[in-house]
Amino acid sequence: MAEVITMPRLSDTMTDGKVAKWHKKVGDAVKEGDILAEIETDKAVQDFESEFNGTLLYVGTEEGGSSPVDSVLAIIGEQGEDISQLKGGMLDEGVSEKKEEQKIDEEHKTENESSSIEETTAEIPAGVEVITMPRLSDTMTEGKVAKWHFKVGDEVKEGDVLAEIETDKAVQDFESEVKGTLLYASVAEGEASPVDTVLAIIGPAGTDVSGLTLGGAKNSASKPAATETSATAETSQEKTETPSAENSSTERLAISPLAKKMAEDKGIDVQSLKGSGENGRIVKKDIENYQPETSAAKSEKNAVSAPKNSEAAAPAPMNFVQGEDSETPNSQVRNIIAKRLAESKFTAPHYYLIVEINMDKAIVARKEINSLPNTKISFNDMIIKATAIALRKHPQVNSTWRDDKIIHHGNINVGVAVAIPDGLVVPVLKNADQMNYNQISAAVKDMAGRAKSKGLKANEMEGSTFSISNLGMFGIETFTSIINQPNSAILSVGAIVEKPIVKYGQIVVGNVMKLSLACDHRVVDGATGAEFLQTLRTYLEQPLTLLL
Repeated sequence: MAEVITMPRLSDTMTDGKVAKWHKKVGDAVKEGDILAEIETDKAVQDFESEFNGTLLYVGTEEGGSSPVDSVLAIIGEQGEDISQLKGGMLDEGVSEKKEEQKIDEEHKTENESSSIEETTAEIPAGVEVITMPRLSDTMTEGKVAKWHFKVGDEVKEGDVLAEIETDKAVQDFESEVKGTLLYASVAEGEASPVDTVLAIIGPAGTDVSGLTLGGAKNSASKPAATETSATAETSQEKTETPSAENSSTERLAISPLAKKMAEDKGIDVQSLKGSGENGRIVKKDIENYQPETSAAKSEKNAVSAPKNSEAAAPAPMNFVQGEDSETPNSQVRNIIAKRLAESKFTAPHYYLIVEINMDKAIVARKEINSLPNTKISFNDMIIKATAIALRKHPQVNSTWRDDKIIHHGNINVGVAVAIPDGLVVPVLKNADQMNYNQISAAVKDMAGRAKSKGLKANEMEGSTFSISNLGMFGIETFTSIINQPNSAILSVGAIVEKPIVKYGQIVVGNVMKLSLACDHRVVDGATGAEFLQTLRTYLEQPLTLLL
């Protein structure tokens, strides 16, 4: 019976795949484990192995062509087998039915959730208000209740802080817009729920709201069942697939190219494997099903068989105090930091430029500026000012990549990375090029202080067009940063250190600082980034040029 091969999903963000190269043509014999084609995803080109034996009867996507995930890629069967029904519509219909079933399931789930909300809304008693999880930032998808300020049964007044909601950027107070008794709290302290789901119910004391909470309880109860079913299915699949690796011959080593590469990447000794492919050939699923316990057992065996004289020469065992591992649930901020930095690192092609700055004149200039009444600026303030002015001359560095265009920002908004206990946040100095030293200093101190006490508002961390990270205060001389999307560059500032330099033909002690610029190569070319750093170096080494 012919087997239908569909376009595989080779990455979590893949929606369609391009056939970079076919390794087989229609009519060729195909063995399990053979590389059928090279598939180009949104991230890389990967070998795609056949899981079946037979003849390649049909190719659904030509070399260089693209097709959606789960669409027909090829058909493998017996030589001369009639596949006219598959090609004539039954296949497409089957695939469509499958997709339609998935779509119906999703719509049915959505309808169930929507109907619960609609039924709840229709039966809301007089004077009762349903409070939903608010969207406190433009990127917020769910919120975590950091703390409840009221418990069920408490009287709530309009304007009272009902709870502290932790978003993907900060912890913010959430005020009640109605007055009454807190009748129901759907999210426990420390738990999270999606935006627009029921957070609380407020109304007259003694009001029965069980009908409003019933739908949510049913929906919640259904989730573990689905998880359990999925886990059972995975366990069953593992039990079914694992024995197949034990049925092959060990007389010689036969391995597919993809399986060999996967084994090398994972450090697996293929000599210890038994293949499940034809004639004992090691294929992709053998590598995927590899159990590392084999290696552990091997190590234990080697340890047991160690020479006796080595045992005699072994030193006496040392007694160590054993520590215990602990787990800390990730905060919403930490999860978002992890997600965004990973997206930036693996989406934007980073490259790095490093320049050394002589800070002698900047040190003198700062001392003179700080001698003025009510003035105290830091080197970081001077760097922010110089960077903002340099961005005026190099607008390409002050840009954002979009799939079909580059956005050149009209304003210069500098984000300044601030470390907080949960990770880091990046408050933004809007129109930094138009601010003087005192304004920059005051703004940075204010926002850094409020960032550490979780007092920043969401709009104070949005809209940056360029970012700066400074670790110089920790004695770090140079480092590189991950670009803060959607910026196209980030400046990393190191410590000012004394070192020998050549000045006017003489070796003298100078004050040197290193700057590192990480750039998105889709927007900022190497020469553009270098010219920007050259301008910035001039401003810092000759502070008076900022006045020109």
